[in-house]
Amino acid sequence: MDDLVIAEHLTKDFAGPEGTLRVLDDINFTVSRGTSCAIVGTSGSGKSTLLGLLAGLEVPTTGRCLIDGQDLGTLDEDARARLRNALVGFVFQQFHLLHTLTAEENVMLPLELAGRRNARPTARAALARVGLDSRAGHLPRQLSGGEQQRVALARAFVTAPALLLADEPTGNLDARTALQVMDLLFALNAEHSTTLILVTHDERLASRCDQRIALEAGRRHEG
Repeated sequence: MDDLVIAEHLTKDFAGPEGTLRVLDDINFTVSRGTSCAIVGTSGSGKSTLLGLLAGLEVPTTGRCLIDGQDLGTLDEDARARLRNALVGFVFQQFHLLHTLTAEENVMLPLELAGRRNARPTARAALARVGLDSRAGHLPRQLSGGEQQRVALARAFVTAPALLLADEPTGNLDARTALQVMDLLFALNAEHSTTLILVTHDERLASRCDQRIALEAGRRHEG
């Protein structure tokens, strides 16, 4: 099993009013294809910054991050965007659905952006897989929080990404709904052989992952 994600000596600095702030310091890890990895730590430990580096939304100050053999630091912004479109799916705590589009149209969007044919039936099948085919014509405001996150999961998996990045995917859900979304997330992950990397405060979610990266004050530690 080869590694889809390789992080080598990742460091990230930001300029602040009192000088340079080091948010991540010498982070090293690998994530094998088809496995799952939880990034855990207290608020301000650097979790979201690390996820941003893995997504190519930020570039490291030093070190490098490779996704499917591509060193993100050697790519310009447009090339990183193309790589994201080809390989990466996203799920967020706030769902990030477009409020003027129906559930079906939200799931169709990444297919249309990728120039895929048969976007509508493919999106409808993805919604059926998450149990929402009967809600395909509803706008996000007509859906519960759990239903919106299931639409977001359908949208994330509809392009069969090699890598799925999730930022607190159960953070806005009650305990019962969060458990249902967790079950669905890992079921879809297994079905698509997707590599899953998620940031979470939820120990139940983290404990289901194959590996854990614990951060404290920007450094990796055992935990």
